[in-house]
Amino acid sequence: MIYRKYGKTGKQVSIVGFGGMRFKNIDDREECVRMVIEAAEGGINYFDTAPGYFGTKSEEVFGEAFRELQRRKIPFYCATKTSKSDEKSIRQEVEQQLKRLNIDAIDFYHIWCIITLDEWYRRKRNGVIETLIKLKEEGLIRHICVSSHLIGDQVKEVLSEEAIEGILLGYSVFNFSLREPALEEVAKRNLGCVVMNPLGGGIIPQNPELFEFVKTKKDESVVEASLRFLFAHPSITSALVGFGERDEIKQALNAVNGYQGISQAEIERIKANTTEAFNELCTGCRYCDNCPEGIPVPKLMDAYNYKRLYGENKRVLDRLKWHWGISPEVAEKCQECGLCEEACTQHLPIIQRLKEIAEIGRENPNT
Repeated sequence: MIYRKYGKTGKQVSIVGFGGMRFKNIDDREECVRMVIEAAEGGINYFDTAPGYFGTKSEEVFGEAFRELQRRKIPFYCATKTSKSDEKSIRQEVEQQLKRLNIDAIDFYHIWCIITLDEWYRRKRNGVIETLIKLKEEGLIRHICVSSHLIGDQVKEVLSEEAIEGILLGYSVFNFSLREPALEEVAKRNLGCVVMNPLGGGIIPQNPELFEFVKTKKDESVVEASLRFLFAHPSITSALVGFGERDEIKQALNAVNGYQGISQAEIERIKANTTEAFNELCTGCRYCDNCPEGIPVPKLMDAYNYKRLYGENKRVLDRLKWHWGISPEVAEKCQECGLCEEACTQHLPIIQRLKEIAEIGRENPNT
């Protein structure tokens, strides 16, 4: 395993982290706990979860695994999050999380899901920074971090906050251009930087033929190549992979064990082959799954990815029918309330895409 310094904290973090939001079967508690332990045995020491991942089940899985890791004296760091902003609510949440996680202190505590600067300003007014500083002084959390989906230069405003020691943000081979300003600021301020959705929420492994250009060696998979592309960035502390099953852990460990660096010429070649269409792909975070009409927005956005990737309406219909088992006509229920777009961490035009999916269905009624 390769370890890197997490900013100025002094912590040495594994270059691959374990993201706890994509377990294939969260109700198989024994298997999920075994996955966490297996990852730790392979050298992964950074484990990220949140109170909204499968309700509280992700934190509970980690908590059971952490108990065993502590018994066996296998070192680990825990990262989790809060969307609260006032002291009473945050303190209550932290106390509950510590119990679920079976730890005395949370190593990396994130102000969760900053999508707009207005949201950042609102939470600051409510006292989130002051509260986290208090909790740090009390020893309940060790480092104050932020989870941000801001793009371009906007993230600089967040990282200028002196108390912030690290950031969690989306970054992959197909959307790196949107995050480069953030990584420049990370380097300037010597902050820790963990990147989520390094495999595009599954898009890369599900479409290997489209990402062959990422490979720099004949014997590597596109998953290994995509992770190694991230390893080559000096400002990235850890690539946070949302593991669903054990084989995915093995693939990530193989990516680390076989990593020998990538030349700057190869990096530039890979970047040059990344098309604009990739920047508009939904990464499947599911924050938009809040439709009052019951529309399964994440599933529809996943299917729409196939229009962006292949430019074929049939691919969209096939994805909806054979993968999700739903009809495109469900998109017609949209009342354009905008809740999904407000929640979208990538600022995608969801309403317009729903209209397009509905139109594709009308044009192909027998498909």
